[in-house]
Amino acid sequence: MRLFTKPLLSSDSSDSAGALEGFYYDNKIVKAFIIVTVIFGVVGMLAGLTAALQLFWPAANMDLPYTTFGRIRPLHTNAIIFAFVGNGMFAGVYYSTQRLLKAPMFSPILSWIHFWGWQTVILSAAITLPLGFTTSKEYAELEWPIDILITLVWVVFAINFIGTLIKRRERHMYVAIWFYIATIVTIAMLHIVNSLEIPVTFFKSYSIYAGVQDALVQWWYGHNAVAFFLTTPILGLMYYFLPKAANRPVYSYKLSIIHFWSLIFLYIWAGPHHLLYTSLPDWAQSLGTVFSIMLIAPSWGGMLNGLLTLRGAWDRVRENPVLKFFVVAVTAYGMSTFEGPMLSLKNVNAISHYTDWTIAHVHIGGLGWNGFMTFGMFYYLVPKMWRTNLYSVKLANMHFWLGTLGIIFYALPLYWAGFTQSLMWKEFTKDGFLAYPNFLETVTQILPMYMARAFGGSLYLTGTLIMVYNLLKTAGSGEFLAHEYDEAPALNKKLKIAGTFHSLLERKPVVFTVLAFIAVFVGGAVEFLPTWLIESNIPTIASVKPYTPLELEGRDIYIREGCNNCHSQMIRPFRSETERYGEYSKSGEFVYDHPFLWGSKRTGPDLHREGGKYPDSWHYNHMLDPTSMSPGSIMPSYPWLFDDSYNTTDIPAKINAMRTIGVPYEEGYENEAVADMEKQAESIANNLAEAKIKVGKDKEIIALISYLQRVGTDIKNDQTALK
Repeated sequence: MRLFTKPLLSSDSSDSAGALEGFYYDNKIVKAFIIVTVIFGVVGMLAGLTAALQLFWPAANMDLPYTTFGRIRPLHTNAIIFAFVGNGMFAGVYYSTQRLLKAPMFSPILSWIHFWGWQTVILSAAITLPLGFTTSKEYAELEWPIDILITLVWVVFAINFIGTLIKRRERHMYVAIWFYIATIVTIAMLHIVNSLEIPVTFFKSYSIYAGVQDALVQWWYGHNAVAFFLTTPILGLMYYFLPKAANRPVYSYKLSIIHFWSLIFLYIWAGPHHLLYTSLPDWAQSLGTVFSIMLIAPSWGGMLNGLLTLRGAWDRVRENPVLKFFVVAVTAYGMSTFEGPMLSLKNVNAISHYTDWTIAHVHIGGLGWNGFMTFGMFYYLVPKMWRTNLYSVKLANMHFWLGTLGIIFYALPLYWAGFTQSLMWKEFTKDGFLAYPNFLETVTQILPMYMARAFGGSLYLTGTLIMVYNLLKTAGSGEFLAHEYDEAPALNKKLKIAGTFHSLLERKPVVFTVLAFIAVFVGGAVEFLPTWLIESNIPTIASVKPYTPLELEGRDIYIREGCNNCHSQMIRPFRSETERYGEYSKSGEFVYDHPFLWGSKRTGPDLHREGGKYPDSWHYNHMLDPTSMSPGSIMPSYPWLFDDSYNTTDIPAKINAMRTIGVPYEEGYENEAVADMEKQAESIANNLAEAKIKVGKDKEIIALISYLQRVGTDIKNDQTALK
């Protein structure tokens, strides 16, 4: 039986009364966001292609500190998430919100402050990340001054959006508006909680959370950044632009209600599924798994609502490139939201985690869902705003097929690579030994898959460049309509009209916003509070001590170079991992790690038991020329570490900051820290001298070696901790 269907895009305007009022929609702000979306999309994809090349062609790292994979990879992710998808999302939100609410934006000034503020954030990221200023937390790498700027810009956006809600002429809030509201309140909460940090200098800070707690908060943020920045606002755009392009009503209003409320409530609990088999308490892992599985229902409800909206219009899909992009986008959303819960099952996660399977999964969503929704939206908007026809439908179709093939050539090799990695990591001989004890064997085996992935990325980028040309020619053939006239009666707020509970709720934006916030707040609170308040969740280990000043400096260099983009520091309790790396990781080992460095991908081996495994000279030569120690390695060299001196000036401030967030350095130790650094550095320099390696004790490589030799050694002689 078919569910009740609402009208095309908004409720019946009969709720409003009085004479028609004329007003103008602001298309200039939409145009600005479209332009920067296209520019940053190309830049972000070029950065991604560069990173893809580096994984099988180390020379692409160029032996420069600013262009290594460890720095390019976060530049790519930030550019795609916040510059490409973010700006595209804002373009769609500004366009659709005005028309759904029958009102121009609350304040044009705030619109432009939002625009330029967001571009400043992106420019700051583009400068600081290659320079190595990073917190190392995935999708939240930007340092504290930029975090503050993000908060201020988001507040400006929220005020402008809510102000428009209040002065709307349309009584009911259409489905898309619900998703925009959830995005605004949840992203604010996620960003503020995850970005709490203690500044050391203008470009350096430490997370106030440590170890297990930091990991839980980060992946609560990381997973829900995907949920509420890359999913909910794009769903809002789907609910507006897909019916518009198809000229069909949304399939089911009731399904929209179920989709929205169940999705935002369930999504927020799912973050721990990124930490299965880690040192996170089992109850938190189980919560993440359970809620991840439940997410299939609302996610597929949204997908079906989108696809079934096209009922009766499938003949137009074959001819209309806009609808083609939308159909593949919604399908990719369905694939990703089925695969995500499956990867949350412990038996599947044991195979997939740390492999390229996860990278393939992420890019089905990124390239297919986010990318194709953005492309389809722009092919719809540009002809409409420039009052002309699309320059070339053939070029748009060519873009569609290049993009689709690009996704296939990108994802399928990475799925194959992921299966290959996991099977090789876990394989034992009939005598009970690891079949591939040398981790590098598992890397060289998948190099052809990395090459195929780069080819797929090239196809996708080529299609995007074709779109750029097509949109430029389209705009050139038309005349831009900066201010679009419309008229509607003023909203009579005193008019009492009966309706269902939800239809009444749609007329109360403040109440709706508060309820949405409560729905997303509950899950985070339930997961966080026990790990903070119940000590048994993170048992302490007496032998675990704070890092020495030199080790702390070495750890900061490790973070700066983005080593955790390729190396994990979390050994899971599998025989294949304990045989390869050593004793599995304990939660109490990380109590002084601000931030945590567990990692999410193993392009190289896990390093949690690296300390004492090799002599200092091995690490020296490995960082200078990785192939000298590991023939066939794809790791870049780091020659600047041997020329640049580490910073002693900031060490007292770092010790003070660490003490502030709970690391038990003695009062006044900051005054002795530099002397202790020099003493430990001299010892390492002497060890290298014995191996006929002459290097100054003040060089960065010395500090990095001190950290690598410390990692995972605290419990080696503690039999209690090993139980």
